[in-house]
Amino acid sequence: MPRPKRLSRILEKAQQRASGLQAIDPNLDFGNSNSLQNLRQQIEELRTQLNTYHTALAVVQASRIDIEQLEKRLNVVCENMLLSVAGRYGKESAEYVMAGGVLKSDRIHKSTINRLKSFAEKVNVNG
Repeated sequence: MPRPKRLSRILEKAQQRASGLQAIDPNLDFGNSNSLQNLRQQIEELRTQLNTYHTALAVVQASRIDIEQLEKRLNVVCENMLLSVAGRYGKESAEYVMAGGVLKSDRIHKSTINRLKSFAEKVNVNG
C-alpha cells in the first residue's frame, strides 16, 4: 500500500495568514525576522520541501513495484528449478532435498496437525 501524500495544515494556515497580513501592509515588518517577506520565504521553503518529499514517495513507490515484479520472476525461476530437479531426480531423492524441496514422506498436512492438536487438547482437559 503506497504511503499517502503529506498535507500540511501549518502551510495552509500560514498562507491564509500571509494573505491577511498582505492586506494590512505589503511591506509589514516588525523586526526580529517577523516580516511578511520572511513569512513568504518560509512558506516557499516548506512548499519546496513537500514537493521534494512527494517526488521521493513516487520514486519509492516505483521501486517497490519493481521489487515486487522481480520477486515474482525470481519465485517462478526458483519453482521451475525445483520442479526440474524433481523431474530429473524424483521428489523422494536427496538432490530434491538439497534443492530445497520437502520429501512427500516428511510432509505433514494441516488437517493432520489440527487433528493431533485437538486430540492433545482433549487429553489435557480430560486429564
